[in-house]
Amino acid sequence: MLTLNENFLHLQQNYLFADIAHRVSDFQQANPDVRLIRLGIGDVTQPLAPAVIAALHRAVDEQASAETFRGYGPEQGYLFLRQAIVEGDYASRGLDISPEEVFINDGAKSDTGNFTDILGRENTVLVTDPVYPVYVDSNTMSGRSITYAPCTEEGGFVPALPPADAPAPALIYLCYPNNPTGTTLTASQLQEWVDYALAHGSLLLYDSAYEAYISSPSVPHSIYELPGARRCAVEFRSFSKTAGFTGLRCGYTVVPHDIVVPSSGGTSVRLSDLWRRRQSTKFNGTPYIVQRAAESIYTPEGRAQVRATIAYYMENARIMRESLIRLGLHVYGGKDAPYLWVPAPQGMDSWTFFGHLLHEAHVVTTPGVGFGPSGEGFIRLTAFGHREDCLEAMERIGKWLACPSVPFQPAGEGKASSMGGI
Repeated sequence: MLTLNENFLHLQQNYLFADIAHRVSDFQQANPDVRLIRLGIGDVTQPLAPAVIAALHRAVDEQASAETFRGYGPEQGYLFLRQAIVEGDYASRGLDISPEEVFINDGAKSDTGNFTDILGRENTVLVTDPVYPVYVDSNTMSGRSITYAPCTEEGGFVPALPPADAPAPALIYLCYPNNPTGTTLTASQLQEWVDYALAHGSLLLYDSAYEAYISSPSVPHSIYELPGARRCAVEFRSFSKTAGFTGLRCGYTVVPHDIVVPSSGGTSVRLSDLWRRRQSTKFNGTPYIVQRAAESIYTPEGRAQVRATIAYYMENARIMRESLIRLGLHVYGGKDAPYLWVPAPQGMDSWTFFGHLLHEAHVVTTPGVGFGPSGEGFIRLTAFGHREDCLEAMERIGKWLACPSVPFQPAGEGKASSMGGI
């Protein structure tokens, strides 16, 4: 008899962003003449860099000739891109990563969700809270036990290590710069997690999708900047937000050869070997033309063009951050990440705050509670909109806050500015 993987029945009824889309669609159908400004889902709005477009055209033209046509490519990714990644993202920072340790994918979301295919279901999982929902949902689908490390406003959104007397989690997900809070960890704060993982035999699954937005010198760009990380950490990166590849779909995962896990038979197994085996079975590789496009961002022209686009989004973040602070709201993030994390006024819950901004300011945000229990009472804003939309959204929110029917007590001076860069 056919049976279900009943772990899927333990998932929340709707994926967060599907729920948001449904509510926004209902509002838009009831109010077809209203122009919504969408600052919720983190999709980019600026066009691909000219270097990327040129590389796509060249690669497409190659497909028109028998001499240069490419069919199935290597599941791990073409060597030309893996070498560019190693030289541009790691060797340039003095980090020793080899092309054989880099695996090209169709976006970090896929690999963060799929990587645990090679790990036992009995492994316990620790995630920070608030958390990117994919970490929770993918492990729930596999039936793993999940615990949360709360990241609270009072604690500066820094996750605390598990108590010394608590069982150590086998898998630990960290995302920095953080989605959704936009906050970061310093090298010393991140080193504590590396040391913990080494001491307890845990594996760090480090999502570094927003690395390109880091500007603070105290914030590491890679987990491998920290001593010992090669023995306990897998790093996931994405070109989606770095270079606007949300539609092209490309990223990569680094699995160092140093990570070795004992098997039940007593032998030691390299995780990179198992991941390569998994990918060769379940993944046919990222399209050639997309990998050529990704390669182009490591050229001098590509780097300059991508940096310009990132600067555009971070200027949006600055405008939004400063505007919201002037309006009396606390604001976190928005300095080393394209996300702003905003507490609701007067203790309002997340979905109520979301609803007010949707129905009265006509601005779409993301309710913080959708990222976990510690996200209750917050919303997330993204800086990926068009400049004129970001400016107008701040004006609309200001008018809504000024409405006498909305109870609002301005935030205390100093708190947002002192905490927001964490």
